[in-house]
Amino acid sequence: MTTLFLTHPAALQHVTPSGHPERVERLEAIYAALRHGDFSALDRRTAPQADAAEVLRGHSAAYLAEISHTRPEAGWSQLDPDTFMSPGSWEAALRAIGGVEAAVDAVLAGEAKNAFVAMRPPGHHAERGRSMGFCLFGTVAIAAKHALDHHGLARVAVLDFDVHHGNGTQDILWDEARAMFVSSQQMPLWPGTGTADETGAHGQIVNLPLAPGSGGAEMRAAWEGALARVAGFRPELILVSAGFDAHRDDPLANLNWTEADFAWITHAISDLADETCGGRVVSALEGGYDLDALAASVATHIRVLMERGE
Repeated sequence: MTTLFLTHPAALQHVTPSGHPERVERLEAIYAALRHGDFSALDRRTAPQADAAEVLRGHSAAYLAEISHTRPEAGWSQLDPDTFMSPGSWEAALRAIGGVEAAVDAVLAGEAKNAFVAMRPPGHHAERGRSMGFCLFGTVAIAAKHALDHHGLARVAVLDFDVHHGNGTQDILWDEARAMFVSSQQMPLWPGTGTADETGAHGQIVNLPLAPGSGGAEMRAAWEGALARVAGFRPELILVSAGFDAHRDDPLANLNWTEADFAWITHAISDLADETCGGRVVSALEGGYDLDALAASVATHIRVLMERGE
């Protein structure tokens, strides 16, 4: 088996205003990096468009209607100070959900051990009833609900190593005893959530605040303990919110991770998956805003997934 890679040109049609950090060029940089021969064995697939009803796994009907009605015919609609919709954003966001759900379906069917989904907009800041932080829908949280409810899994883990706290995923999964959520994040930093005492309705949420200026050593110490806790949860599938903005070159935060740190955490998650769920990992792109650092870090992440998926 090899690693699945899912994307769709619609992700390039989610266009943000000039100067916005979450821009089309992020995905173009990833595509360029993956043209290297190292990635010729990737099983490349097209991300399908999810039915809008899938959004209801994580959001209210009122919120879905609000986003649907906000779609512009031209230019942009501004949802909050950081989050915009262009005419192509609706399809891109639904294909982001569809891509992660399709990856879940394929991995659970045994077509591959793992997968990476490169779509945008990102998702982990979108709460049940509001958009936030470049995100329209809680893509990975919705996919976790899909795995639980559509496939009948008993336990799913969602692991988030983006530099910003996955407040939306936490909000959507707060009452979900079947889903364990672990998030590391710089603190203090926007959105201001993610303290260690935020533990969920069932004690199934683990937050790992990291001090500004800290690097790989502090990250590894935090995640080693957290992954041991996840092992005790015995997930049947692991979903990853893969943000690469903890990189030392990223302009939006102040952690000092390198590509070696992203390789380490990908190996550590894969080790956990081998131990608990037959290696089943589905990873989805979140943040990362320095184009060179993003491309190099995603390439490192996928190389490890490919190595572990053989």
